[in-house]
Amino acid sequence: MNRKLALFLLICSLAFAAEKKATFPDAAELAAMAGRFASTDLVVDVSHLTPGDRAALGKLIEAARIMDMLQLEQRWSGNPALYEKLKRDTTPLGRARLHYFWINKGPWSALDDNQAFVPGVPATKPLGANFYPPDATREELEKWMAGLPPNEREQAQWFFTLIRRGPGGKLRIVPYSDAYKPHLTRAAKLLREAAALTTNASLRKFLNLRADAFLSNDYFESDVAWMDLDSPVDVTIGPYETYNDELFGYKAAFEAYISIRDEKETEKVRFFAGHMQELEDSLPIPAEHRNPKVGALAPMVVVNEVFGAGDGNMGVQTAAYNLPNDERVVQQKGAKRIMLKNVQEAKFQKTLVAISKVVLPPAAQPDLDFESFFTHILAHEITHGLGPQQIKVAGRETTVRQELKEVYGTIEEAKADVTGLFVLQHLMDRGLLKNTLGQGEQAERRLYHTYLASAFRTLRFGVTDSHARGMAIQFNYLRDKGAYVLNADGTFSVDFAKVKAAVRDLDRDLLMIEATGDYAGARKMIESLSVIRPEMQAVMDKLKDTPTDIEPVFVTANRIAPPER
Repeated sequence: MNRKLALFLLICSLAFAAEKKATFPDAAELAAMAGRFASTDLVVDVSHLTPGDRAALGKLIEAARIMDMLQLEQRWSGNPALYEKLKRDTTPLGRARLHYFWINKGPWSALDDNQAFVPGVPATKPLGANFYPPDATREELEKWMAGLPPNEREQAQWFFTLIRRGPGGKLRIVPYSDAYKPHLTRAAKLLREAAALTTNASLRKFLNLRADAFLSNDYFESDVAWMDLDSPVDVTIGPYETYNDELFGYKAAFEAYISIRDEKETEKVRFFAGHMQELEDSLPIPAEHRNPKVGALAPMVVVNEVFGAGDGNMGVQTAAYNLPNDERVVQQKGAKRIMLKNVQEAKFQKTLVAISKVVLPPAAQPDLDFESFFTHILAHEITHGLGPQQIKVAGRETTVRQELKEVYGTIEEAKADVTGLFVLQHLMDRGLLKNTLGQGEQAERRLYHTYLASAFRTLRFGVTDSHARGMAIQFNYLRDKGAYVLNADGTFSVDFAKVKAAVRDLDRDLLMIEATGDYAGARKMIESLSVIRPEMQAVMDKLKDTPTDIEPVFVTANRIAPPER
């Protein structure tokens, strides 16, 4: 046999083996994969709303459902057609695929490193999603952007534009308002109808301005109006988070949260708004990197979610969010933190209680505490607005997001987690959390042990998720510093003699990466620490039968505005 023939036969055999290996989960396996998301009814009391607000709520839910369709299109160009195909397949396998597709808003399993679970699609989710031409390399895009005039480069890197190929294969900029015009025209109409129904002036103003933004692609005025929103019906709708863009972290995905305010809980958290400057000044970095004017620019609202859509209902459910991301709005108005209390309670009860029994030793398990869990998520959202935002690198004005590019999400989520823990300790030391977390040794035990157990709740999201990558950094850093101790039975404990200093050191390292726009330092930290070590994997292996997160069933929303069948 000659060498060419032998080589040909070897290639054929390898290709055949690869094809045989490329199997996909069957209906039972998909049911088990979907079972990692515990089905959870979200029922919210809307009886206190005015008739106008209840009618507006129905229109808002309809508009939010359009965000689902936009998210499908943004995540992958083949998603809309695949979705229609799966809906037509009424076999048990087809129904299982459709169910899991809808959880992930695409054919890749977020909890399994974004691996495909249906045939005929890319093996993993494209890093650039559908924001850039599928054949464009990072190097080609960077070179093209670098050669643009400054105003065009800003638009190419802007939240609300796509990059497409034009005549001759040349790259060009396409505004969202043009790319998604049919969807956005329908959504704008529904928002205006809701605005006409509500009796709340601030909600009416926001909805009309957001409808205008959908068609003009200028979201600034509506983001400012959203910051001033003071309404029993709380609405977040539009393109916001950039996690889907894993190529650069530039492009915003459409999402929606339709919620009802919890005034009692909102009053509690307003306490933090009056301490923002104090918390900024306490950060463990040189004063020149702190913001001297953060002041009270930090509205915070606690809500109960009625309906989530698009990026707001994909995979692991959002428990809180900090928006807007437009640095211009943040500079002028600050950022607003929204806490989804009913979602947080569901996560705590359906996942964290069971996780704590595996992660923590018996003596520490009574320390698990919802108030500590809830308050740290609040602190996480607060501290997104603390620390470096607008920075100077090599004499030029820029932002942390622009300098850290695709690693920004991971570093920022880790920074918010650790800074949240740091500032809670600061407030506890000052005796300012006596009415929420308490103070003294027992309060610290509840805070740090709940945080430790919650780390594994986040790590189970998979290190393709920015939050999980950030948590892996934290866990491994604190473990290396001796703040987390591995017990003989495989559980973990907190070393209270070391944990505070370790948290302060990690917070400083993360904040300084952001303050200096240190892309290389961020990459180095991620490569060395954002990994699942064997001792962590051993714990997660014991959690295989524990739900990873929740799958919300929007009972109230479906009653108010029944979905189309």
